[in-house]
Formats: sequence, C-alpha cells, structure tokens
Amino acid sequence: MIRALMSIAILLSSASIVRAETSCSRSMLEAVSESYIAAQTAGDPSKMSLAEKVEYRENMIDTTKGKGLWNTALPIAFHRSIYDVPRCKTFTEVIVTEGGHPYVLGTRLTVDDGKVTEVDSLVSDKDDWLFNAEDYLKYSKAEDWTVLAPDDRVSRQDLVDAANQYFDFVFLDKGIRPPWGAPCARLEGGAYTNSKNEHKDTCQIPAPLGELFIVNRTFVVDEEMGTVNVFCRFGDSKEGMPDSHLFRLVNGRYRWIHTISINLTGKPIVIDPPPAALPETAR
Repeated sequence: MIRALMSIAILLSSASIVRAETSCSRSMLEAVSESYIAAQTAGDPSKMSLAEKVEYRENMIDTTKGKGLWNTALPIAFHRSIYDVPRCKTFTEVIVTEGGHPYVLGTRLTVDDGKVTEVDSLVSDKDDWLFNAEDYLKYSKAEDWTVLAPDDRVSRQDLVDAANQYFDFVFLDKGIRPPWGAPCARLEGGAYTNSKNEHKDTCQIPAPLGELFIVNRTFVVDEEMGTVNVFCRFGDSKEGMPDSHLFRLVNGRYRWIHTISINLTGKPIVIDPPPAALPETAR
C-alpha cells in the first residue's frame, strides 16, 4: 500500500513540474535573484523586480509585503541560487552570521515576464533544527556548486525522482534504492556529516527512521547545476514542520544535501541522546 501511495505521489509531482508557465531565460532569473539579494540586504522589498500583484509567504504562512523579514536589512555573508528556467522559478540560500541575529534563509521566487509574482521564504534561526549559521556558512561556502559539464547532468525528471526517493527511503521504505553517491555530505541546519570529505561517506541514513509522510512536496529544478530544491512539510499538510531540502547530484548521484527545517512549536528542540542518524557535528 505504501509503495502504491508513493508511486501516485511521484507521478503527480512529476506531472506538475513539466508544465511551462511562462517564457524565461537563465539570465532573467539571475537578474531577478540579484534584485532579491539587494532587497534583503537593504531591508527594502521595493528593490526587488516586483510585479503589480505579489503573493508573499514566510515559513509557509501567507503574509504581506510589509510584514516579512525582507523588510529587515541583513548583512548577508553568502548566498547561492538555482534557476528553474522552464517554470520561471528560483531558489536562493542566504546565510547571515553577523548583525546580532544569525539566520539561514531559503527563498523561492516565481517570475513572470521578468517580474516577481510570488515570494516564498523559509526563515531559520536559533530555535530551529540543528541551527548554526556559522557552520552553515563554513561548510556551504566550501562546496563546489558550479554549473556541471553536460555529460555530468541528468534530466529534471531524474532529479525530482532522486528527491522523492530520498524522503521515501528515509521515512517509509528501506527497499527503495536512492542514488547514493560517494563522497557525499549532508548539511542540516549547520551540522555536517562529512567534514573530512571522506570518499566512503554516501549520505545514506539508517532507514526507515519511522513511518512519516513528507507532504506538500514542490520542486525547483536546475538541470545545469544538477540541483533540485524541495519545499515540503513533515507529517501534516497544515501543521507539519516546514522544510527545505536542496539536493546536488553529480553524474546522477547525491553529492551534497542541504536542509532548512522550521520549528513551529516555539520551544527549543532538545535531542537527548542524539540518534545515530544525526550529522556528526550535531552529536
């Protein structure tokens, strides 16, 4: 039954990513992403290339232009973007370590004719899963996320399948065979699984960790970079933990996996004792 449900979910998610929404170019999306970085740096959303009508979400809750973190000037230490040209969407990872309030952000933009029509941001800070902005900066900045050579790329469908297979293996069915790669490293909130870049590390997690459906999965895919970003919720379509998983595949195998997970409880997450599946720097 679980396999049947997973197959349906994968088919539905796959169908949703192939519908081109508008005409875009990579250079257009790059320019729009840079306008977002300028806006977040200044704390002035008007610096974004905004359409007349824009939808805003923060931590998967509808909000307004005047209420989001984009109104706060942030000293951005590092950022990285991917570009889904067929669907006119971007995803940007933003790391803030100075200014008195560290953050790691994951922000999606939806673009129409060079203008932003949706801003969808996950905002993580000290009470969120394994949060450590300094370490997130250290490890993320050291990785190579340059555009892949054509022979090292796989199709957008392969990238979406790899993301789905990871979630379904970890939480539902150890019989699934995700494209584990070596070396590989997972960066979760700031905790890192392979700080020594050992070739034997594949990112594989003992599974299943427990039956948990990862719902509301949506995808931003960049074939040139071999990346797919997934926004989802853990276990509940309305109250589950908002989450971003960013996968980088080289030659069709996981190379790096980044996560941003938002704690909605308002209470610090306590892990005692830490499970074996946690990244080594979190133990």
